[in-house]
Amino acid sequence: MTSDAKPLIVIVEDENALAQVVSTHLDGAGMQTQICNRAAHAFRFLERNFANLVLLDLNLPDQSGFALLEDLQKAGIEVPIIFLTGNAHELSKIKGLEMGADDYITKPFSYAELVARIRAVLRRTETHRDTHVTRNASLADAPFDFDGASVVPQRLEIQFPDGVTEAIGRKELGILAFLATAPGTVVTRKALIHSVWGQHADVKSRSLDQYIVKIRDLFQKHGIELDGFKTVHGVGYIYEPKAR
Repeated sequence: MTSDAKPLIVIVEDENALAQVVSTHLDGAGMQTQICNRAAHAFRFLERNFANLVLLDLNLPDQSGFALLEDLQKAGIEVPIIFLTGNAHELSKIKGLEMGADDYITKPFSYAELVARIRAVLRRTETHRDTHVTRNASLADAPFDFDGASVVPQRLEIQFPDGVTEAIGRKELGILAFLATAPGTVVTRKALIHSVWGQHADVKSRSLDQYIVKIRDLFQKHGIELDGFKTVHGVGYIYEPKAR
């Protein structure tokens, strides 16, 4: 993480007043924040956006913090987690840390200590998890061409030949990056899922197909038919870029 970069901290907390106070303190400490009051909101945000760290409450209206962490892990979404909760039971602390959380802070807490702990976790994780948005794609990757459009990992966007730039999600980036590194090769659905989501991710082929449809629709919107990106029925996909 460069010295002038502001880390994005996602605050998953249903008490909006507390979330706003935490956000104000983190903003003052040189961070940027995104507040999510529901687990589902947080999952959708993290599925499509890169974050440096998540502050996660245990008791959310729609799902427990433990369940959200498990869902993120199953989806292959790697992001440092600090539980920030009023649950001070030792067994809960042990469970959270054993599930893979990076820290566990109980309420009430000192904001100075909270900032210090966040910075400590960011220092420990910045070498890998700070930049990787999927198993195979990183914000540090160089832009690459995909059928005439320029994919820019650093900004999670695609620059199309018609001059329009579109934002893309982290999984779309991972899929495009994987296909671009294997031109002319039949790629199985399993290999693509393992590369983008991780080997142990619980992702079905139908979910992958839905991302592929989104990618095709986005390119078609800008006049690119992706004729060289074909489905190999019963197997997976093949990307054969046009000769230039």
